[in-house]
Amino acid sequence: MTEPHHCRNLVLILGDQLSPALSSLKRADAAVDRVLMVEVMAEATYVRHHKKKIAFLFSAMRHFAEKLRANGWTVDYVTLDEGGNSGSFSGEVARACRRLAPQRVLVTEPGEWRVLEDMKGWAADLRLPVDILTDTRFICSLADFRGWATGRKQLRMEYFYREMRRKTGLLMEADKPVGGRWNYDADNRKPAKADLFMPAPQGFRPDRITREVLDLVADRFDAHVGALEPFWFPVTRDQAEEAFDHFLATALAEFGTYQDAMLSGEKFLFHSVLSACLNAGLLDPLQLCRKVEAAYLEGKVPLNAAEGYIRQILGWREYVRGIYWLKMPSYASQNALAADRSLPEFYWTGETRMRCVGEAISQTLDEAYAHHIQRLMVTGNFALLAGVRPQEVHEWYLAVYADAYEWVELPNTLGMSQFADGGLLASKPYMSGGNYINRMSDYCGDCTYDVRQRTSPQACPFNALYWDFLDRNAAVLKGNPRLGQPYATWSRMGAAKQEEYRKSAADVLARLDSGELV
Repeated sequence: MTEPHHCRNLVLILGDQLSPALSSLKRADAAVDRVLMVEVMAEATYVRHHKKKIAFLFSAMRHFAEKLRANGWTVDYVTLDEGGNSGSFSGEVARACRRLAPQRVLVTEPGEWRVLEDMKGWAADLRLPVDILTDTRFICSLADFRGWATGRKQLRMEYFYREMRRKTGLLMEADKPVGGRWNYDADNRKPAKADLFMPAPQGFRPDRITREVLDLVADRFDAHVGALEPFWFPVTRDQAEEAFDHFLATALAEFGTYQDAMLSGEKFLFHSVLSACLNAGLLDPLQLCRKVEAAYLEGKVPLNAAEGYIRQILGWREYVRGIYWLKMPSYASQNALAADRSLPEFYWTGETRMRCVGEAISQTLDEAYAHHIQRLMVTGNFALLAGVRPQEVHEWYLAVYADAYEWVELPNTLGMSQFADGGLLASKPYMSGGNYINRMSDYCGDCTYDVRQRTSPQACPFNALYWDFLDRNAAVLKGNPRLGQPYATWSRMGAAKQEEYRKSAADVLARLDSGELV
């Protein structure tokens, strides 16, 4: 029998912890400690993750392991197909402990509640100390967020964001915001025209490691959603930083103005398309914000672009993480509007007559990416209006987007998109009829449905569903001060017009439920 290879600490690094400044690495010593990284089937399949998402993470993990080795670390890397792979974090940590006989296990806290709950049982199972360390890669600690949230009647992102601006000094002049306003969102709602020059995000040709991963994913995850190739994601810190610098130079100046715009055939517009890299640890959030601030201060980009981008990271990203850990685990089961429809099959196929929905979903299936307005005001908006179970919407978003981890995706879906938390995150449901989509995109001009028609079989389904949603949820929503105007409009319509909307919406929903093409 072979003697175990002893080490002092076993340092487990998860697939979204690919950062050299990770707290567990800072606590360890390359001379006497061992790093463990594992590709496990349980994590790759607990939802039907997009093929590109799995390939991105496995490739980024393998590249990070190589970087650690180059920096003097001993890394035990368990590939998905390695003989004896137990298929779970718990199983692989136990297997490594039997092999290496460490004195303790070090791990930085995970981004998902279910993984943390699993980890809490490891010490007893392994009969070893297991130190679960704070994730210091975020700008706001969970303790600081709890402190901010304590005693507040409303946990609005805008007020949290102002505190973060003060804390970091980003875009501040003494204690005042640069330009005199905290938020330039009102300047960031311009529709885009097809004749605009659209910069492409920086892409990267797969190297040997990535090609091996692509072959693995093609072989083992063929039944999963989405296209695997072409694959052009950054998979290392150097590549991610190069791609961000490319965004700064080519797209940030117009990011603010057109961040809510949608155009047929234009998947990326002026977006950075780097949230997957940021959430996996290949980019540092504060460093990105400082670079954007510097671009503004040097006169390279306007204030609305710099503030809009910084708000996404410093404000929204930090805020939803705080909400997630503050409200879990009960948050995941919330359903304030009692929505109970199954998720339509076209979310997995893209096969729909609605041009806006088809564009957003087809792009998602191709790229494991869609920008925030496509997610919120197209796919999310339709699911909300149709009364889809929020947990099914959540599972879809978690599966199909390369940047989706539960800590960031769940509050965005249940709170922001589906209003399932009853207004904890959003002061009103984010819903609209076809007019908003028509204003912010060119989708409606080439759609089977007519956005100008309200209730005919040819009418845009969003139009009748919008009013039907308000009507059937009136008991919950009518007292919302931000919905006073639409409810007043509904009341003025008269019984015959209201019934027309109800019937038109019922026809759409019946076709949806029967599996007809909608």
